[in-house]
Formats: sequence, structure tokens, C-alpha cells
Amino acid sequence: MKRSRPPSRTRSRSRSRSRSLNVRALAALAVLVAAVAIALTMPVRLGLDLRGGTQIVLETKSTDTTRADREATDRTVEVLRGRIDALGVAEPTIVRSGENRVVVELPGVQDPKKAADVLGRTAQLTVHSVLGPVEDAGDGAGGKDEKASGADGERVLPDESGQSLRLKAASLTGQDVKGADARFDQQGGAGWHVTVDFKDAGSDRWARVTGEAACNPAGDVKRRVAIVLDNKIISSPQVDPSVSCGAGITGGSTQITGQFDDAEARDLALLVKGGALPVPVETIEQRTIGATLGDEAISAGAWAAVIGTALTALFIIVVYRLMGALATVALLCYGLISYAALAAVGATLTLPGLAGFVLAIGMAVDANVLVFERAREEQAARTRPSTRSALTAGFRSAFSAIADSNITTLIAAALLFFLASGPVKGFGVTLGIGVLASMVSALVITRVLAEFAASRPAVFRRPRITGISSTGPVRDALLRRDPFLMRRPRRWLAASLVVLVVAGSGILVRGLNFGIEFTGGRLIEYSTATQVDPDRARDALADAGFPRAVVQSSGDGDLTVRTEELTDAEAVTVTKAVAALGGETEKVRDELIGPSLGEELRRDALIALGLALAAQLAYLAARFRLLFGTAAVGALAHDVVILVGVFAWLGKPIDGVFLAALLTVIGYSVNDSVVLFDRVRELLGKERKTPFDRLTNDAILQTLPRTVNTGMGAVLILASLAILADDSLTDFALALLIGVGVGTYSSVFTASPLAIELHGRGTGPRKGSRSRGPGKPGQPGKQPPTRRPERQEVP
Repeated sequence: MKRSRPPSRTRSRSRSRSRSLNVRALAALAVLVAAVAIALTMPVRLGLDLRGGTQIVLETKSTDTTRADREATDRTVEVLRGRIDALGVAEPTIVRSGENRVVVELPGVQDPKKAADVLGRTAQLTVHSVLGPVEDAGDGAGGKDEKASGADGERVLPDESGQSLRLKAASLTGQDVKGADARFDQQGGAGWHVTVDFKDAGSDRWARVTGEAACNPAGDVKRRVAIVLDNKIISSPQVDPSVSCGAGITGGSTQITGQFDDAEARDLALLVKGGALPVPVETIEQRTIGATLGDEAISAGAWAAVIGTALTALFIIVVYRLMGALATVALLCYGLISYAALAAVGATLTLPGLAGFVLAIGMAVDANVLVFERAREEQAARTRPSTRSALTAGFRSAFSAIADSNITTLIAAALLFFLASGPVKGFGVTLGIGVLASMVSALVITRVLAEFAASRPAVFRRPRITGISSTGPVRDALLRRDPFLMRRPRRWLAASLVVLVVAGSGILVRGLNFGIEFTGGRLIEYSTATQVDPDRARDALADAGFPRAVVQSSGDGDLTVRTEELTDAEAVTVTKAVAALGGETEKVRDELIGPSLGEELRRDALIALGLALAAQLAYLAARFRLLFGTAAVGALAHDVVILVGVFAWLGKPIDGVFLAALLTVIGYSVNDSVVLFDRVRELLGKERKTPFDRLTNDAILQTLPRTVNTGMGAVLILASLAILADDSLTDFALALLIGVGVGTYSSVFTASPLAIELHGRGTGPRKGSRSRGPGKPGQPGKQPPTRRPERQEVP
């Protein structure tokens, strides 16, 4: 006769469960209130690819006298900040990156040439006495712009007319300058000029150098004073005849005259007043995004997010009914929490970051599906008397798999943040925040809503509306047929090898189409009034002197031109050639990557890929067993080669966005293997006498419904991105779609057979063990596990 539990124990357990629900509800409410407050008061900062503007990455260079270390780069940042403020750019950003790089973001600036010229000039201002002309070209001119002659600091430079002058060592430097202004002389007819004011010590030096020059007769070249900026004579005026020898020009100011227009005079005044850079700088990366392209990207990304979320919500509501509807509410909360977290940490939302935001919705769906499928198993095993108790057991049992799968994705996000650059770094930030927010959404908010609904009398009387009272059609079909998929694991490994060879041969046959991030060069995207055929554009550019330019169609009739190193003057020639074919032409995107940065990014990409695989292996080996970790990483390597090979066959670019997709696939596809091996580990603790191949097969059948439902949610999200999002994200979504499909296949038909083979080699066949035949429902291994006391309940 079965003994009933004492009423006091039942009431105590009920009170404890209610107390836990109240604590979770208060925690969820606090998180949501904080998220609403942050979202209303702190706007998320948009990246340049979403709002338009110019990003310039400068690298400081060491000289013979000054090392380009952290301190010199910090001083460079301060000088550049003064120049940017004088340009009048709204909300600029200038930060040091690493030891010797400076990242400058200029929203709304569509003329990168002007910005790069103003920021990149060293602005070393010096004033020199003129010793005389260079009579013989062999004396030092020789066609060269500069020649130092000995330790006394003398140099040879051409003046404004091209005549080479021999200059004395510098008498004044930019350190002696107090200020500079651009002015227009209407009365004298001199036009635009720059007035330079000297400090006290500089004023005395200026009087001395002009007094020495005044000792020479009028018209003599030695009566001139050379004003040099960045080793170029910008003005070499004669000292006025009214100035007497030795007296010089007093008053502490002078004028730099020349054939300046208003913009040139203002830029020169800005450089002189802003001071010299402590070390030279080189532009190694430059990106310009048109405001129109940014608006279109935001609109397309928003529509992809809305439609993808709506389709995913509809799918989980159809499958899980009431629980699915509550999970949809939790997904909306996820969106709010993610947005608030981005605003709170001051992260910049980029276009790939927007994709990461949408992609993390799939992570939240995955966690909900894991919980609901475990709750279905508990309910089907008839060990849980109510829907609420089945849900509690489902959350407890699914926590391990949810944590493991999300940690592997966080590893990929961390690698993107530390090793990627530009917008792709923003993707890593957004993906990481999205994963953390998805765990809060699934494990706290969904749990509060689900347990509250399950405890209502109306739901208790009608358990079918919950969506977890039955096992579902996929699980029912598997239980009826009970296929032994792992009967011949080597056949699956052979099939995987064939797919691997076919896809991987594309790397050898077609080669990889590296983007400019990895090769260096320049990419310009044009929007033309009439659509231009790429072949005609290619011929026109070849005639213009660019035979190696790569021309492709992009988006809705746009045209992209990719070349090797291209100067701004050559870029103007390319623009004119395209305009001659397409009529009115607008430059909507302009990216410049230096060859040294391209080599560095290519090296970092390989390091990131190797670290991703090594980190996954280390984590899985520590969390599970080395056998499972090796099998999972083997399947990951299989997925990586197939994805890269497919892109090679399709001729798609291998760029920074593809790297983001590849690392995401590594984190995303390992989720299936983690869930599967988590179940294998659980069954190993219960059915030690069951052969490993049969036990692995049981784990596959028990987790397959989750794999199917999660895959459908991810496909709906990614299909929305591929169809509706910006053209630059189409390849990103395509890579993830391929990765999800290949990852789902490999977790079952690559990782599992590989684990079986490794287990057989490591242990050999057990004596006296024999494989079980197809069992009936109710036999060990055929029904879901009843409970796992070793798991800890999620608070």
C-alpha cells in the first residue's frame, strides 16, 4: 500500500515553491523596470554604417628622435581632438586603440579626403633663415624635396616657384606659436592669408631672424625668411625694405601669404594653431558610409527583426500553445533587456551588430525549446503529477545544456571582440549581450510566467492547452519506429567525409575571394541614375588605367569597384568613368584598407579560428570528457571546412563579416553537440550496462525534437535576414543558414559516430555485452529519464 506524504511536508514544499516563484518574479520585475528606465533615458549610439559618416584609423610612426609609444600616441590623440573640434564635426569620437593606433569617427562627414588631410598632416611648423640658392643641382637639390647637410641642421627645400633654397637650422618652431587665424585682405588685394601670433620668446626670435635677413640688400634671396610646414616651404617672403638691419619685425606676429582660397587658409590656420603632432601618422584604414545607405540599412534590419521575430513567435505558439505564447512575451522582454544593456555599457550598434541582435533571438528560442521538451519528457514519463511540477523539473534538467551551449557562443563572441575590428567588433559585443539577455529571458522571465500560468485552476483542469501535456508528433513518430541510426557509424563518417571533400575542393579549385579587409586596397560603392553593366564598367576602367579593378553589381542596381591601392586623385578618375556610363552618380560607400592592416587582419582571422576551436575543445573536455570534446571539435572543423568551401565554390567574399558568421557558426552549431552529449552523459550515469552505440542512439532520438524545433526557429530568423536585410548582410545570413544546416547534420551524423568510434578504440568491446534490439516504449533507454537529482535548480 502506497503511503501518502504528511500534510505538513506538502504544505511546507508548497510554501517554498511559492516563495521561490515570488523571488523570481521580483527579480524579473526589477530587471524589466531598470531596462525600461535605461531605454527611455539613454539612447543607443549608432555606428557609422547605420548613420553615415567617415571612420579613419591612424597609426603612429616612430622617428629617429621619438618613439611611437603609448605616451606619444596619447599626445597625438589630444592634438587630433583639437583639430576635429575646429572642423565643427558633431559628436566626433577619437580613441586610442592598442599602443600606436587612433580610431577617429566623424559622423556626417562625407569627404574623407579633406578629413584625412587635416588629421594626417604632422603640422611641424618651422621658420628658417635663407642662406642662399642652390646653384648646382648636385649641391643638394637633385630633384629631392629635402636634404640635410651636416649636423648644423641645414637643409635644401624648393620654394613656391620650385627654386631650391639652402636653409639655416630652424630658428622658430610650432611651440613658439600662440595662435593663428585665416583672414581676407580686401584693401591690399592680397586675398586670403594666415596671421600667426608668437609667444613672448617666439616674438624675440622672430625679431632676431628678420633682423638678420634685413641686413641683405633688397631683392637678394638671403633677405627672405622661409616658413616650412611638414618639410615643405609654404611661404618665403622678403623682409620689407622699411625694416632696418638688426632691428627686425617686432610686435610678435607675421603673415603667411600665398595663393590660398578660403578653405586652404582656414585649414592652414587650423594646423598651425592646433600644434604639431609629436610623431607622424599614417592612414591604414578609412571607411565612408553615405547617410542614405545607413538609413536603408536600419530600415531593412528593423523589418528583418520584426518579421523574423513574428514568424518565430508564431512557430513556437503553434508547437507549444500557451507556453509558446508566454515564451513570446519573454522574447519581447529579451529585446527590451538587450537594448537597455547596449545603452548602459555605451556599446555602438553597427550593422553586423544589428544582425547579432536578431540572431540572439534564436538563442532565446533555443533555451525555451530545451525547457519545454524536457517538461514534455517529464510529463510523458508519468512521474510528475501536474504541469507545474513537470515545468519545474524541465527547467532544472535543461539548465546544464542551456548554460553549456550559451557559454560556447560567448567564447566566439569574446574572440570577435578581442580580435576583430570595426563593425565586426560591434557584432561580438551585441551577440554577447544578446546571449546573456536570452538566458535571463528564458530562465527567469519565461519561468515566472510559465509557472504562474500552470498554477491557475483553469490551466490545471485543461492541461492540453499548455502544449507540454503530450510528447509531440516528432517524438511520437520516433518512439513508434525506434530507428537504430548508429548501427553502422562508419557509414555516416564516410558520408561526412565525401561531403567534406566535395565542399573543401572548392578551396583548391576556385580559391578564396578575400575581401579588402584581408588583402588591403580600396572598395567604392556607387549608386547610379541608370543601371550599369559590370562588364562595360570593367572595360571603361581598364581604358582609364585600372585593368585589375574588380567590378560587381550589388544591391538594387548599385555598383562596387574594388582595386588595390588607390589614391584620392585616382578615385576621382574612377568615379568619372562610372558616371560616364551611369549618369548621375553618388558614392554611397568608400573603404580603404592599408596593406599592412590587411595582412594583420588576415593573421588575426587565422588566430581567431584556431583559438575558437581550441577553446571549444578545452571547455567541452573540462565540462564533459575529452572523448566528447574531441568528437564535437572534429564536427566543428568539418562544419568550418564545408562552409568555407561552399563560399569558395560560390565565389562569395571572405571578409570580416564572413569571419563573424564563421565564428558564430562555431558557437551556434556546437549547441546541438552540447545538448546531445549532455544527454549521453546523463544516460551513462543511469544505464551503465547499455552498449555505447545504443545509448548514443537513444540520446539522439530523445533530443531530436529539440533539434528540429530550434533549427526551425533559427531558419525563420536567418531567412528574414537573408531576404529583407541590407545587401552586405545577405552573405552573412547565407553563411549562417549553411552553418545551421551543416551543424544540425554534423551533430547527429558526424559528432555522434566519431564519439562511438573513439569510445570503441579507447575501451574495446565489453565482455558479455550485447546490443539491445528495438525496445518497446517503457524499456530502459526508450523513455525519457524520470529525474536527475544531481542537477541543481536554477534560482
